[in-house]
Amino acid sequence: MQREAYAWYAELSKPLWAPEAWLFGPVWAVLYVIIAVSFGYVLVQYLRGSLPVQVLVPFVLNLLFNLLFSPVQFGLENLELATLVIVLVLGTLIWAQVAIWRYARWVVLVNIPYLLWVSFATVLQVTIMVMNW
Repeated sequence: MQREAYAWYAELSKPLWAPEAWLFGPVWAVLYVIIAVSFGYVLVQYLRGSLPVQVLVPFVLNLLFNLLFSPVQFGLENLELATLVIVLVLGTLIWAQVAIWRYARWVVLVNIPYLLWVSFATVLQVTIMVMNW
């Protein structure tokens, strides 16, 4: 992302409990490894015919919404739209966890850190949006 976008974000009002900006990179690096392994497993199992498309869909949507968040937040500098996107990330993640549970419970368990972080990020995003209206 461009420096101007990060400067824009740095100037926004944030709650006292908002993490420092440097923390987001390391956290997402770990989460993307979890996502790559677990979501990759779901895709491979779908391609092998072991999972129905209904299980794959929320994983694909989650990945799409996850990838959209940064361009919307930092590229468009649109807090409202970014809030909608992060809510969709959280919603599709919960949907994905419910969909895969009976097929591969380890996928749900390994994604607990992702679920916790996205839940936190959603509350943070909503708070920042409200504080900057």
